[in-house]
Amino acid sequence: MSRTARVLAAALVAALSLAGCTASDRPSTSTTAPVTSASTSEVPQATGDITVFAAASLTETFTELGKQFEAANPGAKVTFNFAGSSALAQQINQGAPVDVFASAAPANMKQVTDAGGITATPTTFVRNKLQIAVPKGNPGKVTGLADFGKDELKIALCAEAVPCGAAAKKALEAAGVTAKPDTLEQDVKAALTKVKLGEVDAALVYATDVKSTKGEVEGIDFPEADKAINDYPIAPLAKAPNAAGAQAFVDFVLSDKGRAVLTAAGFAKP
Repeated sequence: MSRTARVLAAALVAALSLAGCTASDRPSTSTTAPVTSASTSEVPQATGDITVFAAASLTETFTELGKQFEAANPGAKVTFNFAGSSALAQQINQGAPVDVFASAAPANMKQVTDAGGITATPTTFVRNKLQIAVPKGNPGKVTGLADFGKDELKIALCAEAVPCGAAAKKALEAAGVTAKPDTLEQDVKAALTKVKLGEVDAALVYATDVKSTKGEVEGIDFPEADKAINDYPIAPLAKAPNAAGAQAFVDFVLSDKGRAVLTAAGFAKP
């Protein structure tokens, strides 16, 4: 037999031997598990514009949460409207196209729910309490709520329709003090600004607002603050233009990442 014939014969034998092997007999050359559709599927991400109406006291934290949310969802854009919760509730009930409402008090959330604007059960995501804010150095020598009844001091409070104003009323009543405010502001940031500019000797704002100034104003704790703690509810709107995005943002606020930002700002867990 020639050399060429011997090579052809050996090749034929090898081919017949391989054909006789079953799939289980053949050694595997793969070192990884087979790829399945579940392992390659991506978690759906929020997309489109998401409009969030949020209490003024949430300005810093929600701005940060918005940045983080957009980073995690590159196809989404979050737009905020920060103001007093009562004003926001009124705007929503008048037909403003809103995806998410975060209120500084359940009463304002209830206004929207009662009008049919919210059908889901709102979730309380943080709590907050008041603190006396005074200009740096405390020129008015304010020590507690009793000073809010002094004629010689300039005092700023939130209007009673605003959550911080309703909480201030409760705290002052608990202290037995009749306040003599020189100005009533429509949201807590406006009251805080009066202190920053030195236009008033003191204001009642949230502890988180004092902390947000990073030392621009000083905060004074008072025991009656525990009598007027505010719960903050959040919910997607029933007719949200971007329903999926609305729910995704609410879920992000309620996530561990969201709670970490809120806790760092001084908000308390519900």
